[in-house]
Amino acid sequence: MNLWPFSKSPAWNEVTYWALDLETSGLNNDDQILSVGMVPIRHGIIEFGAHFYSLVRPVRPDALSAEGVKAHHILPRELDSAPGLEEVLEEIKTRIGHDALLLHYSSVDLSFLQRYFRATGKPWVKPVVVDTVVLLARLGERRLRLEPHAKPFPTGLAAARAAFGLPGHLEHHALWDALATAELFLVLRQQLQAQTLRQLV
Repeated sequence: MNLWPFSKSPAWNEVTYWALDLETSGLNNDDQILSVGMVPIRHGIIEFGAHFYSLVRPVRPDALSAEGVKAHHILPRELDSAPGLEEVLEEIKTRIGHDALLLHYSSVDLSFLQRYFRATGKPWVKPVVVDTVVLLARLGERRLRLEPHAKPFPTGLAAARAAFGLPGHLEHHALWDALATAELFLVLRQQLQAQTLRQLV
């Protein structure tokens, strides 16, 4: 269990978590990052005012999928003037280098981050990763022990939020999905009564 850079597991609210969401042109290996949203949780409180959001100028604009761009309501001309990928990756790196990375479906965003860090020659910082989908599964297993016929919690971000009474949000927008993930995380942490970082990874 990777708890770097912590020598032992700190209390959960002694850690800064950066909820991150990527909007991409698709889910294939040749797809590209279109935007990044990040929202910090410090001392157990979401600090939305310290968020980071950026569109990303595509490395290969001609290879963008029209369907992928439409899904996120991002216009090609907006991407033309956006910061380049290396600049945006550096912004991500400065935020997660010594903090925890909070994701919903970590395998998707992690694969893009690792691939593009490698492609631009930047070392991957190997942050501690907390995944809200993993926490949902953990909470579902606990509920099954008490209610053997209970249904699993939905894993889609919007559906999972609704299951816990959280309001709807603007979907397919990196910043609002990052905020939605941060809010869901705080609910799940409370439901699981997790007291340390180790209990969340």
